[in-house]
Amino acid sequence: MSKAIQNEGYLFKQVYDYVMHRIERKEWNEHDKLPSVRQLAADMNVHRLTVLKAYKLLKQDGKVYVKDKSGYYVQTSMKENNDFENIQYVSANVQKKHLSDINQVPVSYHFSQALIDPNLLPNHYFSDYVKKVFDLYPKVLATYSTVQGDEELRESLTHYFINQYKTHLHADDLLITSGSQQAIHLLSQAFIKPRDTVLFERPSYSAAIDIFRAQGANIITVDIHPDGYDLEQVESYMKRYKPRLFYLNPTFHNPTGYTVPADQRKKLVELAEQYRCLLIEDDAYHDIYFKETPPPPIYTYDTVGTVIYIRSFCKYISPGLRIATVICHSSVLKSLLSMKSLADNGSPLLNQKIFLHYFSSLRMQQHLEKLRIALQIRKEIMEEELAATNWQWTSPHGGLNLWIKLPDHFSSELLLTKSIQQSISFVPGQLCDPLNQLSSWIRLSYSYVNEKQLREGVRRFVDVAGCLSPPESC
Repeated sequence: MSKAIQNEGYLFKQVYDYVMHRIERKEWNEHDKLPSVRQLAADMNVHRLTVLKAYKLLKQDGKVYVKDKSGYYVQTSMKENNDFENIQYVSANVQKKHLSDINQVPVSYHFSQALIDPNLLPNHYFSDYVKKVFDLYPKVLATYSTVQGDEELRESLTHYFINQYKTHLHADDLLITSGSQQAIHLLSQAFIKPRDTVLFERPSYSAAIDIFRAQGANIITVDIHPDGYDLEQVESYMKRYKPRLFYLNPTFHNPTGYTVPADQRKKLVELAEQYRCLLIEDDAYHDIYFKETPPPPIYTYDTVGTVIYIRSFCKYISPGLRIATVICHSSVLKSLLSMKSLADNGSPLLNQKIFLHYFSSLRMQQHLEKLRIALQIRKEIMEEELAATNWQWTSPHGGLNLWIKLPDHFSSELLLTKSIQQSISFVPGQLCDPLNQLSSWIRLSYSYVNEKQLREGVRRFVDVAGCLSPPESC
């Protein structure tokens, strides 16, 4: 097959996926007119025949319809099935969608949820703490936050980062967002146009893949290994493709749990400076380590504003508060503030004040120490129950997930269908792969269910998988 034909097929799929993501995200609703073939071809910098081919297949798949001499329109969706008791129907279709669809399926053993068991969080203490916050800030519910975020919180986080990493930082360098996912979305809107090239780890965080793909980004993948990246590959891709940015998750990586060593972090900054590529460092698990603390974030090696650092605190403090911060150069911050003002005009002030006073408390440090022990125990339980299989994984030193290689004959999609029928969920590897492959890999999260459920659920899961080996036995 010629390179030209390969490229045409790739571009056609990009156009198809781009339109589908816009429809699924309700950016284009039922009966909305789609851009003309000529307009979309210009927007995505592809040939008009490529767009026409994608539109025709969308029509064939029942996603769009045609009005004579008018153009293509979004098709009326079929009535959604809301009967969640019909697990078999859900399981047959869920793998075609997104991680959020899997997490919404009602199961007993949630191995798809990279969240912490609510029973491990300081809920009673939080309840008392909220009352104190209202005493300190009696008008908090009658006041908006600034778009950039509460100044008192930004000052506190600035002191925290300076003390932790000995970096030069000012409160004006920080932006408070409603979780890391909002930060990623704002960055994609601020810096990515259709057909812009971005580098992504393979595998990667599934929501980030969806966000950048919805913007029409051309995603080029960089393999991540237990010992980090092939830096020669990274440099080659930066030189060849001239990417706008490189999205990475180098500390207890989601989904693999790998951690990129310190020497590679420094080299990545040097490469990014040399080839004018922004690094987006997504750091959601930095404090969830089991033994040794991880290396300092990549941004600590940056001196010229090449790194945009996203630090989320939702996972281990309170998912409901949705607090994350972005540290970046003033030129980047200006663009993000414009996008943030359009998104929500500032994250809720009450959430920021609650987080501020808990994060700086002694109770917070005590909570973290206990949480690390509890999560390490759960990881070890899952590994004990999986030890009898011939599956392969690298035991992580932190984070919430195991990234597991199944035997080659396994189909993770079929395994998901059978598992949901037994009230078990997990994440198929395809959802974490920008190339939509890795079908014999899965992500199992050990953090959401309690220890008893964890042991029972993994045993049941191994039994389900056993039914599929060899595949003709089921």
